[in-house]
Amino acid sequence: MTVQTAILDLIKQAKTIIIHRHQRPDPDAIGSQLGLADIITTSFPDKRVLTPGKQYHGFDWLGQMDEVTEADYQDALVLVLDTANQPRVDGEFWNHGATCVKIDHHPNDDAFGDPQWVDVDASSTSEMIYNWYAEFTTELTLSANAARLLYAGIVGDTGRFLYSATKPSTMRAAAALMEDGADAEAVNRIEDTITLPVARLSAYVYEHLTQLDSGAAYVILTNDILKSFEIGDASTAGVVPLPGRIDTVKCWAIFVQQKEGNFRIRLRSKGPSINGVAKLHDGGGHALASGAKAADQQEIETVVRELDQVATDYEKEV
Repeated sequence: MTVQTAILDLIKQAKTIIIHRHQRPDPDAIGSQLGLADIITTSFPDKRVLTPGKQYHGFDWLGQMDEVTEADYQDALVLVLDTANQPRVDGEFWNHGATCVKIDHHPNDDAFGDPQWVDVDASSTSEMIYNWYAEFTTELTLSANAARLLYAGIVGDTGRFLYSATKPSTMRAAAALMEDGADAEAVNRIEDTITLPVARLSAYVYEHLTQLDSGAAYVILTNDILKSFEIGDASTAGVVPLPGRIDTVKCWAIFVQQKEGNFRIRLRSKGPSINGVAKLHDGGGHALASGAKAADQQEIETVVRELDQVATDYEKEV
């Protein structure tokens, strides 16, 4: 029995199914979460399906999260999607269910859940959910809304099909979702739209980006800077890809100060593997897209040196 079949069997047996995703979600986290919930609800109307997590206004167009209590988890099947490690699960009762299943495309450094379905070659968890549906089309139903949600997740994690994780299978999945009702133009336009404050912050990032001779680059966004643009940490996602558009930048870090004073680090690359740097600083992720943390300016300087070394070593290899 494949893990995909085992997951379907668990869903068939469960009366209550609770689907979690990671904190500070992106379109793939919410798209896969709500997309899977829609597939289950449409295919098995007798099931009680809940999708907990913090509601972010910027993602209202994808859907609404559910309120849950600890009592909801009694005898429940819990599915944790797009979440590499346990501390990142959004929700405090996720491990109180009868069974926990992990479905993810990040490196499986924290192997929680039984069963686990981890495919690091998938572009996104949304693509995995579509492939799961496609394997069992005689038993599952995909609505136009579910197609929209999964398409949004794929678009988000591939940078609108720009990143190297985009494979021929990814394009086939996206095309199939369009055929099943996903409005690609509407989704692409929403995900490409930014607010005026983010547009102004984008100009700041380009103006203040520090690029090293190795091809590594970085910018630091303090609380004072964010306040001056009248935006918070959640809005900084829109500026993360910007350094990659510069032809001489190979890898980069965006340091975003948190309210507590420490920094969230968004690491990206066009070639050098940067997840090793992330793991040294309480983080992890993909080879070309990772996240980490820095306690202070001293740790920021350490991360910059390490990123510089990664870019230097990469140049020697190629």
